[in-house]
Amino acid sequence: MRNLSVGAWDPAEQISELNDSVLAELLAAAECLDREDLGLSAADASRLAATARLPAAAWQRAAALDDEQLIGLVRLYTLAEGRFPEWEAGSASPVIALCRLLRRRGAWPADLTAWIKARSDNKFLPYGSLADRL
Repeated sequence: MRNLSVGAWDPAEQISELNDSVLAELLAAAECLDREDLGLSAADASRLAATARLPAAAWQRAAALDDEQLIGLVRLYTLAEGRFPEWEAGSASPVIALCRLLRRRGAWPADLTAWIKARSDNKFLPYGSLADRL
């Protein structure tokens, strides 16, 4: 008989804010977009899923990143939402906050909207909810 134990939940491991360590993990995963698992173990993908539900204000920390890093995170979250169910965030997706940062900088790549739309079923990407923009 197999041991079907469930791992213990450790609240200390719950991600409640972006910090340098978490951003470094996310940026490393953004370098692995061609891999189905995005370079994340199942445990890391599960742990990092909490970042998909952080409030938009938490993503202001990403303003310190360069344009290519922001674009990498946009691509990471776009793909991760389709590959890992726990990363689904709908109108609260970090993609929206990250895209706003890029647009404010005047660094929006012409092909990024089409890239996102071709790879996501989230109807809110990349602009967010119309109600939030009114």
